[in-house]
Amino acid sequence: MIQVRRYCTYLSMLHWEYGHPLQEPHAGDYAVRDYKTAHKTIHLAKHSTVNLALAAIDHFYRFLELPPPQVTREDLPTLAPRALEPSEQKRFLRAVQCCASVRNRAIALLLFYTGLRISECAALQLADVRLSSRKGLVIVRMGNGNTYREVPLNAEVRTALDTWLEQRKKLAVQQNESALFLTKRGTRLATRTIDEVLRRLAQDANLSLSAHTLRHSCLSNLVRNGNDLVLVA
Repeated sequence: MIQVRRYCTYLSMLHWEYGHPLQEPHAGDYAVRDYKTAHKTIHLAKHSTVNLALAAIDHFYRFLELPPPQVTREDLPTLAPRALEPSEQKRFLRAVQCCASVRNRAIALLLFYTGLRISECAALQLADVRLSSRKGLVIVRMGNGNTYREVPLNAEVRTALDTWLEQRKKLAVQQNESALFLTKRGTRLATRTIDEVLRRLAQDANLSLSAHTLRHSCLSNLVRNGNDLVLVA
C-alpha cells in the first residue's frame, strides 16, 4: 500500500505527456519506467526495493483492471557462496576431532577436504573408495550433470575412512547393501541424516554451516593454495 501511495504521489506531480497513466496502458508503461528511474537515481533505492515497488504497482494496475506496465525488473546481484574463514575452519575441524562417532568424523572430513555435494556423499558405494597406505581417491559416478570424476584423498581423510570401514564390518549390514555410509541398522544413510550430522558438529563449533558451506570452503582453499582454476572448476 505504501508503494502504491508513493507512486500515486509521483503521478500527481507529473505532466502527463503520453496520456493518462491510470487509464491508457502505453501511458502507464512510460510513467512506471520514469518512476523506476527516479527511484534509482533520486532516491538511490536498492535493486530489491525497486523490484518491490514495481511488484506493488503491478498489483495496483490489475486492481484497476488494466494490464501490468511493461517494465523490466532489476537484476539482483549474485552473492558469492559462503566459505568458512580460516579461523572457523580450525574450530570446525577441532569439533570433528572431538566427535565420538567414527562414521560422523569420516563424513565431515570427506566433505571438508573433497568438496563433494551432500547428495554425492549419500550416494557413495563401497567400491567408490580406493585406499592404500600412500594414496586414495573417491569416485563420484553421477555428479552434477551426470558427470564422472575422481577426487584424491589426503592422509587425514584416508585414515578416517579406513577406521570407519573397519567399524562398518562389525555392523549387521542388510543383504546386498553396498552403501559406504550406513545407519546403525545397516541401511544407507540418508541425505537428511548427513545434514543433521554436519549441523550438530557445527553447533559444537559454535558455527552455522551446511555441506554447501564445506564444499565452497574446500574450493576456496584450493584457489588460495594456487591450484589451477580450470582444475578446481
